[in-house]
Amino acid sequence: MKLYLSSYRLGNEPAALRTLVGGGVRAAIVLNACDAFEYPRFIWSREYADISGLGFDAVELDLREYFGDPTGLSEAICGIDLLWVVGGNTFVLARAMSAAGFVDVVTQPLQAGTLTYAGYSAGAGVTTPGWEVIELMDDPNALPIGYPSIDRPPTLAWVPWRIVPHWRSDHPESALADQAVEALLTAELPFRTLRDGHAIVVDGGDEHIVGTG
Repeated sequence: MKLYLSSYRLGNEPAALRTLVGGGVRAAIVLNACDAFEYPRFIWSREYADISGLGFDAVELDLREYFGDPTGLSEAICGIDLLWVVGGNTFVLARAMSAAGFVDVVTQPLQAGTLTYAGYSAGAGVTTPGWEVIELMDDPNALPIGYPSIDRPPTLAWVPWRIVPHWRSDHPESALADQAVEALLTAELPFRTLRDGHAIVVDGGDEHIVGTG
């Protein structure tokens, strides 16, 4: 499984993502974590520029179009080399993924190594095994129009540790990140902290942080 889990946007070493994906050039950008915001697609041009700047041919993948239609989602990601999942509200993102059958659709190509999952903030946090960090940093009650009212949707649980983004960074959620670290230490749960600019790269059994130099 290839994962690129960033604190904020591509981080300080975007070439690491390009290397992780390999020669593939087709990318899909998932913006559903922003659906709780007043202008949910306001960062599209920025995200498109970031991903296309790495040599990818990028399109939007709106999970709302596949609520209740995992077969359609499977067809939509066929041939996609990179999923880029942006930040926002992690609970909203998890609800969209659950409603679209995301985990069942993408796990096989991820395990086969034909698809790379990359994301930042919410896009990274949803890959963890629990909500302990997320419920301190995001509004769990955010429910955009048209979304199913799942009380607590499951996380993807692809990594065994929680991720604390924006830790000790120039970011509005940095103070919340400190609180999350304290809570995780008290609960004795495994976690990784990420400063803005840093990203965790998972490539099969290898795990390392980039962007720290």
